Amino acid sequence: MAIHTNQYPVHTERHSDDTDAPPAVWLLTVDRPERRNALDLDHCNELHAAIDAAIDGGARCLVITGAGTAFCSGADLGGVYGDAFRAALYGMLDALASAPIPTIAAVNGPAIGAGTQLAIAADLRICAPTARFGVPTAKLGLAVDFWTVRRLSLLAGGGAARQLLLACDELGIDAAERAGLVQRRGETADAIEWATYLAGLAPLTHAYNKLALEAAFEADTADPATLAAFEACWASEDFVEGRTAGAERRPPRFRGR
Repeated sequence: MAIHTNQYPVHTERHSDDTDAPPAVWLLTVDRPERRNALDLDHCNELHAAIDAAIDGGARCLVITGAGTAFCSGADLGGVYGDAFRAALYGMLDALASAPIPTIAAVNGPAIGAGTQLAIAADLRICAPTARFGVPTAKLGLAVDFWTVRRLSLLAGGGAARQLLLACDELGIDAAERAGLVQRRGETADAIEWATYLAGLAPLTHAYNKLALEAAFEADTADPATLAAFEACWASEDFVEGRTAGAERRPPRFRGR
């Protein structure tokens, strides 16, 4: 298993009949430092299962982070892409975004591609000084789904979203904080402390607020033309060229087909 789980109680006074309450804060750590915590099919499925287990286990706040110096370097380019991987990735992101409890991404380093998607699927982000965000899909000939584009635009603003998606720029912690991607600065220990506080708040109110916030975010869906353009990227020769060029350590030659 490359997803490690730690559990923490709420550090507040409990009633005498509440001594058997389950740990309220769950920390999920993607532990693939040799791949800078890149996600492949198996790890997306493992993380999805860990999120479900936390909710089923009575968690009242969830923290996700990465082992080592990276939060998540993206999708594992050495893995197998295709419908199964995409279904696993977006299923996991949906499970995190729709969780009925507050979720915090403790971004301890680079969050690139799928790493940025994982970070913005969480409700809140607390970031170390080394945190940075990037979505370099145009360098690889692939695409992120409409959900990601919409959520990134709503969280960071249209200007920052265009900078990430069109210019393939990366946002360091200062720029990300100005854009609204960073709620607090800190390390994983600070995220656990924050989560402990959140876990002591009213869970039914949290569940309602999550539903209302997600309903506002998901009010629109992509039109058929946008969905077709998304699928065309994944089926393109350019996508194959992007992967091949990366493996051969040369600049890609995109031809728009």
